[in-house]
Amino acid sequence: MAAARTSVVGRRRHTAPCAPTSILTRQEERGPAMYEIPFPSRWPQFRRPLRKPIAVPGLALMAAAQFVVAAEASAQEAVESLPEVVVSASRVPVATREVGSALTVITAADIERKQVRLVSDVLREVPGLAVSRSGTVGTFTQVRIRGAEANQTLVIIDGVEVNDPSGGSEFNFGTLLAADIERIEILRGPQSALYGSDAIGGVINIITKTGRGPMTGRLALEGGSFRTGQAAASVRGGGARYRVSFGATGFATDGVSIAPESQGNTEDDGYRNQTYNAKVGVSPFDNLDIDLSGRYVKSRAQTDPQPAVAGLIKTRDGDNETETVQRTGRAQATYSLFDGAWEHIIGVGINQEKADSFTDGALTFEADGRKVRYDYQTNLFFETPEFAQAVHTLTFLAEREDESQVTRSAFGSSDLDITNYGFVGEYRIGLWERLFLSGSVRRDDNDIFEDATTYRATAAYLHDETATRLHGSFGTGVKNPTLFELFGFGPTFVPNPDLEPEKSKGWDIGIEQRFFDDRVFVDVTYFNNRITDLIQGAGNTAVNLTGTTRIQGLEISARATLATDLTFTGHYTYTDGEDANGTALVRRAKHLASAGLAYAFADGRARLDLGIDYNGRQKDIQFSNFFATRTTVTLDDFVLARLAGTYEFVDGVEIYGRIENLLDQDYEEVLGFSNPGLGAFVGIRATVPLL
Repeated sequence: MAAARTSVVGRRRHTAPCAPTSILTRQEERGPAMYEIPFPSRWPQFRRPLRKPIAVPGLALMAAAQFVVAAEASAQEAVESLPEVVVSASRVPVATREVGSALTVITAADIERKQVRLVSDVLREVPGLAVSRSGTVGTFTQVRIRGAEANQTLVIIDGVEVNDPSGGSEFNFGTLLAADIERIEILRGPQSALYGSDAIGGVINIITKTGRGPMTGRLALEGGSFRTGQAAASVRGGGARYRVSFGATGFATDGVSIAPESQGNTEDDGYRNQTYNAKVGVSPFDNLDIDLSGRYVKSRAQTDPQPAVAGLIKTRDGDNETETVQRTGRAQATYSLFDGAWEHIIGVGINQEKADSFTDGALTFEADGRKVRYDYQTNLFFETPEFAQAVHTLTFLAEREDESQVTRSAFGSSDLDITNYGFVGEYRIGLWERLFLSGSVRRDDNDIFEDATTYRATAAYLHDETATRLHGSFGTGVKNPTLFELFGFGPTFVPNPDLEPEKSKGWDIGIEQRFFDDRVFVDVTYFNNRITDLIQGAGNTAVNLTGTTRIQGLEISARATLATDLTFTGHYTYTDGEDANGTALVRRAKHLASAGLAYAFADGRARLDLGIDYNGRQKDIQFSNFFATRTTVTLDDFVLARLAGTYEFVDGVEIYGRIENLLDQDYEEVLGFSNPGLGAFVGIRATVPLL
C-alpha cells in the first residue's frame, strides 16, 4: 500500500473576538474553499478601565473614532458567507456541525430582538440551564447547567475566566448587562479537560463586539417602569491592519422591594451599573496579530437583611447594599509559521474583583480577589487527503494561574493565595468530511490539592443524505474547594482544610434532525452526570458529602420557519437530580421550558417577538436562626411572558418597546426574595457612519 501523502493546511488570518482569525484553505479539485475560523478567545486581556461618567462616554468615543479614522483609512475587506464556528468547544475554533458536545449559540441579533437587559434573561431560553435570581433586577443571580452547582459553571468573557476569586468562585450574572455582546456560546457537560477547575457543569463563553468594517457609532436610550433608565454608546470599526471597539453602558432602576410585599415590606431596592469595555488589535505583519482588551464594571445593588423571625430566617425591609467592582483584561500575541499551519499563541490576563457590603451606610465586609493567568498554546494543522480525506489538529497548552483573596471585617481578616499549573493536549480529526472525533487530556499541578488528571472525548457524525447529525461526548471534571471554604473567615465560618476537590463523570448522546429543506430543526439529547465529594455547607463550615450525586435528564430544542417572516423556537428540559441520600437537589426544577414567536413585517422594518418561559416547581432551603439547621420547602411554578416590538422609521434609527412579566406573575426564584411584576419600557437607538 502506498504511503499516505501529508499536506499542510494553509491559513490566512483575519479578525476574531479578542483574538486573531484565520481562513482555512483546502485544496480540492474544484479549487480552494475559503472558511473563516476565529482563533480561541480564552486568554485574558488588560486595559486601564474607563472612568468617565455615563453621560460622557458618547462624546469621548466619537473623538477616539475620528482619531483612528484619521490615522488609517484603509480599504475594507469584502464580507464572505461563512460557516458558523465556535471557539469554546475546543482549544481551536470548530464549525458548529463538527462539535460533539451539546452546544447552544446566542447571537447579538437574538439579544437585540428579545430586548433583554441582562444576559441571565436570555439564558433562560437555553436547554439545560436554570436561572435563580435573588429578587429584583441586578441582585445576586446564579446559573446552573444540567443540575450542577452554580460554582461548577465556568464563565469566560473575552477570554478571561470571570468566576469571582473573592468569594465562592462563581460568577454573579446580576452584574452582566447584555449591551455590546456579540455572541454567547453555552457548552454543556464536563469541560475540565479543556478548562480546568470550575467546569464540571459546562462553560458559558461570552464574546463582546469587535471592530470590523467602516467606523460606526451607536447610541441607545431607554426608560420605563420602576424608574428604570439605560444609556449605551459605542464606536467600532476596523481594516486590514487594525481593529478598534469601545463601548459604555449605564443602567439604573429603583426596582421593587426584595422582601415580600405580601408580608408588609414596601421599601424599593434599587440597582446601578456602569460597564465599560475596549478592544484594540493590530496586525503589523501577515503572520502576527497583537490584541488587547479590557473591561470595567461597577455595580451597586440594594438588598434587604435576613433576621431571625420566630426562629426562622426571613427577608425584611432594611438598608443593606453591596458594591462590586470588576476589572478584567488580556494581552495576547499570535504568531504563525508555514502559511498558518503552525501557530504560537502567548497571553497574560487578569481578573480582579472587589465586593464591599454596607449596612445602614456603614462598611461591614470587604472581599478582594485577584486571579492572574499566563499561558502559551501551540497548534499544528495538517491533512492526509489520501487517508480518509483526514484533517488533523494537534494542540498543546501550558498555563500558570495565581489566585489570591483578601477579606476584612469586624470579625477578622484573611490573606490567602494558591497557585496552579495546567497542561493540556488535544487531538482533533475529521474523516471523509462527515465523521469528526476529538480527544483531550489535562494535568493540573496544584500547590494545595492532590494533582488531578481529567479527560474528554467527543464525536459527531453527519449523514447529509437524510439531514441527520449524531453527536455525543464523555468527560471528567474537577472543582477545587474555594479559599473561603478551606481557610474559613474569623468566627463566622470555620475552616475545613481537609476538603477534597469535587469530581465528576458525565456523558451525553443526541440526534439532530432537519426537515423540509432546513425549515424545521429538532435536537434531542440525553445526559447523565455523576458527582462525588460534593461540597455543601453544614452549619458554619463546609464538608464533603459521602456517596454520589446523580443527575440525568433530557434536552429538546426546536426551530421552525412557519412562514417567510414568522419563526418559532422552543426548548424543554427535564432534570432529575438527587444527592447520595436520595434528596432532591435545591433550585433545580424538574421541568423547564420556553417558546418564542418572531414576526417581521413592513418590508423588514418592523418586528414583533413574543417569549414565554416556564419554570416548574423546585425545592429550596429554609434556614433556622443563625443558619444552624435547614429544612426543605417547595417553591411554586411560574410563567414569565414578554412581548417586544421594534420599528425602523429612518435608515439606522429604530424605536422599540417591550412589556415584561406580561401576566404580572408574583413569584420567587429563591425563597424569601420577590421579583418585579408587570413593567413597560420604550427606547430609541441610532447607528451612524463616522466617515
